[in-house]
Order: sequence, then structure tokens, then C-alpha cells
Amino acid sequence: MHLTHQRGPLHDLPDTPEAYDAVLADVVEQALARLTPEGNLEHPDCVDDIGDTSLGITSLLALAWQRTKDPRLPDAVRRSLAFHLRERVYVDDNPGYPNLKRRNSSLPYARYTLAPGAHPIGDWPSTVWALLQAVNVLDTADGLADDGQRAELADVAHGYWRWLTEATFFNPQEAGNQAIGCVVGGLMLARHLPPQEGAPVRARALQLYTDEIRAHRVRDRGALLPPEHGGAYDNNYGPISLSFLAQAHRVSGEDVFAEDGDALARYIDARLTGGGFDNGGPRYSEQHSAFESVLGLRYFSTRIGSDLGRYRGDSRWARHAVKADGGVDGHFAWMLVWQIQDTTRWHREPSPAAVRHQLRAGTVSVAFDDRMTPAVVEAGGTYCLPAAVNRQHGFGPVTDGFLLCRPMGEVRVRDVRAEGLTAKLITKPVVGRDHVLRHVRSLYVTDGTTLWTTVAVERLDGTPYLLAGLPYAEDDGDRVRRTAHAAVSSAGTLRLTHPDAQGAEHFDARAELTQEQAAFALAEDPRGYGNPDEGWRHLVSSTALEAGPIADAPDDLHVFAVRYGSQEPFTVSVERSGEGLTVRTDAFTAVIGDIAGDARAEPELTLLV
Repeated sequence: MHLTHQRGPLHDLPDTPEAYDAVLADVVEQALARLTPEGNLEHPDCVDDIGDTSLGITSLLALAWQRTKDPRLPDAVRRSLAFHLRERVYVDDNPGYPNLKRRNSSLPYARYTLAPGAHPIGDWPSTVWALLQAVNVLDTADGLADDGQRAELADVAHGYWRWLTEATFFNPQEAGNQAIGCVVGGLMLARHLPPQEGAPVRARALQLYTDEIRAHRVRDRGALLPPEHGGAYDNNYGPISLSFLAQAHRVSGEDVFAEDGDALARYIDARLTGGGFDNGGPRYSEQHSAFESVLGLRYFSTRIGSDLGRYRGDSRWARHAVKADGGVDGHFAWMLVWQIQDTTRWHREPSPAAVRHQLRAGTVSVAFDDRMTPAVVEAGGTYCLPAAVNRQHGFGPVTDGFLLCRPMGEVRVRDVRAEGLTAKLITKPVVGRDHVLRHVRSLYVTDGTTLWTTVAVERLDGTPYLLAGLPYAEDDGDRVRRTAHAAVSSAGTLRLTHPDAQGAEHFDARAELTQEQAAFALAEDPRGYGNPDEGWRHLVSSTALEAGPIADAPDDLHVFAVRYGSQEPFTVSVERSGEGLTVRTDAFTAVIGDIAGDARAEPELTLLV
């Protein structure tokens, strides 16, 4: 089975003016065929996320007219704009909406679902989206809408802004992408208002960003990030937030949006595998955006000098939102407008700089979590996630059912490159059930094709092994396929185990089940509202690669050696020397300095080919 949402890298989509004109031409033909006598451009199957969608198609038609002057478009734009102003602007409070600060304000808003009282919680983001569709129409409809329509639309857009910032609590879902989108809407709206009205709107938008978004950033992997649905980052919504930061910088010129976008972009770059696979987040653990992310990933790929476009998007939404029949939907249409207007091109080369939370070379990459434990290991086109044993998750030595990967003190990192090899040494103090402090030294070395991992720890009791990952997915052309196997070898014994117990708490990679589905099954709230990452943390056991210690190691150490990306046998020897530990393989020799490190107590690493 294939993963549903992770498909081709986004930078593989043609983004020339000619390609975008072809996209708009297709939208135009679909829209003209769909346009009802009342001027409605909504997809017939649209129920949720509907309040802004007809206006979104209108904005695409206005952009198409701006580029082609197709004589069929002015009438369609006027009729569809009249429909939105007449039928899709609500001023009476939605029954059951829980986030109002002012009752009966008579300010306009958009509904997530048209029926009164049906899922009103979505009205706040739907109104943000309607505001963004409106300002895009105001930007592009010169010569299309008459002065009366433009004035009415500007008045409604101003009302949307006031409803979002005065009549309701700001950002009630704690969703960074929605909140930054609202700020973008204010910045764009301000340009269409008289100066005495526009200046306060711009100032308020900047203040909201500073006080309500930036001040509440969450730290993860060394970066401060806009919070997303209660978490630090979501692999679906995070890149969408990056697009909003790109647009905020484009329309305002304010450095803060570029600086915060750079930080988020570098974070995404570090957590993203070389093949573009990623998972994790407080809402959609494996679902990926597509065209909604292009603007931000492309804009900031150039700014930080790295190939962010390797992110695997959902190609079914490659250009715009669609319904099950493939027909265009106006949801998020402003993102297509902005990416067409932006002239930035993709940066397609990896950054040459060493990054603390990533090791990457060629087709090999390791993304590390906040504790410098691998979050994803990629080699040989296969992706391994942290395995689970006795409710503990990660990569590391296991003794008597206890996983030694959670640091009890500072984690040190040293990066080295030498003659085609890229290496990272991680040292962390850990405490076992016996309360003894031990130092786990993990060496990762890659030639860009395979990955050697050597882990050394003070000698353990019993029969220890290295928990070496959960084989989870593999590349299959432009798709990602679920798997239960990986090309892995060990200098000691190696076994692939599967849970004996049944139930949601035990993940067997052989089952036709995705990590996302399993995580939501364990989450406390329903799918779409719960936190799958929290659910996944309830996992008790999983399929796991388990590697035994090597025979040729100092008597006071247990050493484990695993190679990812190859099943060919290999040997490793480890011996103590005056400089520290010397690790020898057929491909390299590495010298790991003593735990005390250099004069700054940093770990020392020498790599020889």
C-alpha cells in the first residue's frame, strides 16, 4: 500500500509563466461551465470549508483576465462577485459559535458550513480565508468590477477584519497558519483602505503578529516556531505557515517576517529527509499540503540556500484544491494567486553547512529530534522511524527492557567531513534503572549511499541489544510505499522482531496500517481534532530492528554497529588508544576522543579514509 498524501517533490512541478497560464486556462474552462445563473462558482460537492470558495474561483478568474484579457471573464467575475456579496456574507451570529467576544456585532463573517449552527468552530479560519480571497480580488479586479462592487467588497473585507480582531477571540484554535494568514489579510487590506483607516489596520496586524504569534512561539530542535494546533510544528500546516510568512514579507517588507521565516525554513530543512519524507504534528501526522506550501518553500529555499522543494506534497492538490472528482475547488485559492505573482525560483541544491539536528549526504539522511535521537533514518530509499519497547521510543542500547536514549544532562555534537565522508558524533549522559550514569557515544558516518552507525556505552548487564529502528516506508517512484523491511546489516547479530501482543498499542509494520492511522487510534480526541503525536506516545511496542553487540570491543564497553542501506556483511573493530576509541571498518577509521573532550569539553572526532 502507498501512503496517501506523500507523493512527488514539490519542486518537480513546472512553475514557468506558461505552466501557470495553462493551469489558469483549465480553471477558467471549469469555472465558466460551472457558473450558475445566480453566479455561484462553488463545487457541487462542497459542504465544509465552503464560505470562501466561490470568491476564491472569482479571484483566479480575475488573475486570468489580468494575464490574458479573455473577453468571457469580466461578466463571470461581476456575476460571481455579486453572488458572494449577496449570498455568502453573514452578519447574524452563528448559533453555537463559542468564541465571540461581542454578541450581535452585525460584522460580516464567513461560515465553514452554511447550515446555521453546523460546525461553527470553523468560522474563524473560514473568515480569514474569505478576507484573503477578497483582498486578492481587490488586487486584480481593476477594469472588471464596477466602482460600486469594489467599494462594497472593500467594506466587507474591512468588516471581516474587524470580526476576526474585535468580535471574536484571536486565533481561537491556536493554529499558527490561520493566525499568520489573518495578519497577512490585514496587511493586504490596509493597502485598499483610505490612509486614515488603512494605517491603523496595518499597525494592528503587526501588533497581533508580535504579541499574539511571535511571543507565543514554541521551541523545538533549537528553533522558535509559530505554534500549530497546540504543538511546535505540523508537517502539513508548518509549510503553509511558511507560505504565509513569505507573503507577509512580500507585502509588508518587514524584516521580522523574513527572519522568522528563515528560522522556520531552516527547521524544516533539518527535519526533512533527503527524499522529502516527513511525519509528525499535532493534527495531521502524515498528511501533506501541496500548492499551499509552494510559495513559502520556494521563497525561503532561495533565502536560506537549500532545496526545500524536496518536500513531498500531495500531487492531487498540486495546483489548487480539488474534490474527489478532480474538479477545482476555490479553497486556499489565494496561495495559487500568490505563487503565480511571485517570481522567486527554486533553490535546488542542499545547503553545504553542517546542521546540528541533521546528517545528510547523497541519498542518506538522519533527522534528529530535540534529544538528538534519530527521528527518521533514510538510506537505500527506505525510511526507518524510532521503534518502541516497553512504552519507550527511540534508537539506542536496550538492557533488561530499558532503552538508554533519554539524556540526563547536556548532549554534545561534533560534525566532521573528510574525503567524501560525512560524520556526526553525538555524546549524551544517560541513567538506567540501576541509577548508574553512563555515556552513550553514537557515531554516524555516511558516504552518501550507506550509513554506518556505531554506538558505544559502558558495559551493561544481561543481554543488551541496540534498538535500531522501525522499518516503515520506502520510495516507489513518485510515491511512498509502506514497508516492513529495510536493507540493514550488523557487525553483530541482527533480528527483525514484531509485537506478540495485539491491539492499537502494538504497531506491527506488516499490517496495512499507517503511522497516522495508528496514532489517531491512540489519541484522546477524534481524528481531525486529537493530537496524533500524543497518541503515538502511548505505543507500547512495535516492529523493531535489534542488533547485538560486536565481539571485538574493549572489555568495559558494549559496542553496537549497524549499516543502513546495505545487507552486505561488514566488520567493525573498536579498540582503546591514548586518543580515545578507534573504530575501524573497511571504509574508514574514526577516532572518538575521550569523554572529557577538548579544552571546552567538546567531543573530539577524527575521520580517516
